[in-house]
Amino acid sequence: MSKATKQISKLFAAMVMAGVASYSVAADTIKIGLAGPVTGAVAQYGEMQFIGAKMAIEQINKAGGVNGAQLEAVVYDDACDPKQAVAVANKIVNDDVKFVVGHLCSSSTQPASDIYEDEGILMITAASTSPEITARGYELIFRTIGLDSLQGPTAGNFIADKIKPQAVAVLHDKQQYGEGIATAVKQTLESKGTKVVLFEGINAGDKDFSAMIAKLKQAGTDFVYYGGYHPELGLLLRQAQEKGLKVKFMGPEGVGNSEISAIAGPASEGMLVTLPKSFDQDPRNKVLVEAFKAKKEDPSGPFVFPAYSAVQVIAEGIAKAGDTDTAKVAAALRSNTFDTPTGVLSFDEKGDLKDFNFVVYEWHQDGTKTEAK
Repeated sequence: MSKATKQISKLFAAMVMAGVASYSVAADTIKIGLAGPVTGAVAQYGEMQFIGAKMAIEQINKAGGVNGAQLEAVVYDDACDPKQAVAVANKIVNDDVKFVVGHLCSSSTQPASDIYEDEGILMITAASTSPEITARGYELIFRTIGLDSLQGPTAGNFIADKIKPQAVAVLHDKQQYGEGIATAVKQTLESKGTKVVLFEGINAGDKDFSAMIAKLKQAGTDFVYYGGYHPELGLLLRQAQEKGLKVKFMGPEGVGNSEISAIAGPASEGMLVTLPKSFDQDPRNKVLVEAFKAKKEDPSGPFVFPAYSAVQVIAEGIAKAGDTDTAKVAAALRSNTFDTPTGVLSFDEKGDLKDFNFVVYEWHQDGTKTEAK
């Protein structure tokens, strides 16, 4: 038994001793749906979520499961498409899955969460950051990552206080996630007296940004913030360099993927990005990091550890509730704290974490990052 497995085993043993698992839960399989992009332009982020969640399931099962029941991962591909996400959510209902880790893209998570709430399914997203998802007062919707209303000001304050540009352009991909965080950045910049000379959207999937680069030049832009995902920003970075636009770029966690370096090449060097803390660098997580690496999996992605924590929270919530009834588990999540690889987590009434911090990193061409100063 590995050290990590022993730690989890001790955790559940302690919960039983404390009486939190004294009620009977049927000793069968508890299915956990893992919903996100297996295919599509941002499948790399889905993979981060899946490997984190699957590792948690594997380690919890090795430690004896939850009240005698084993956890079973069931993967669903929503391709980060809202319509497909609704189809996935309905399939999850039909498959009688009561717990979900997902979805990934906010525009997919929101319509899926409507179905989960109506059908009594508990969902924890480890990646969707749009505040609107948890703003509706739902009982069964949670997340183990922070909000754009936190991430946006983190970026905006860094730009205003550290970069101090004269003319900022704020761009977005017209999607719920991208436009939402871009708006939060714009509001923060304007509140600090930083001039935003352009606030405009591009279309997700666009390949040619010549017209936008001409606009950025015409506006005298000396800094660009982009709300969206890496495929578009990677092309924008590369084309801006080719056309002689010498400005610094910044984006949210949706661009923090090694694929952006593959797309942009040298133009990705020095890009700024807000990401969750590098949990894989936390000494407390050394054994867990080694477990990922032993399976030839990369533990450094921004959604790996939040997904691991989401599964752990579900498992502990079931144990504390002594039941798989999702309303009881949701109540247990709101009334307890959980010591996870992403820290000690506690949830507010909306299902959001009471404490979460984003960090500004400088991106490097080789796909690595260092904390920005």
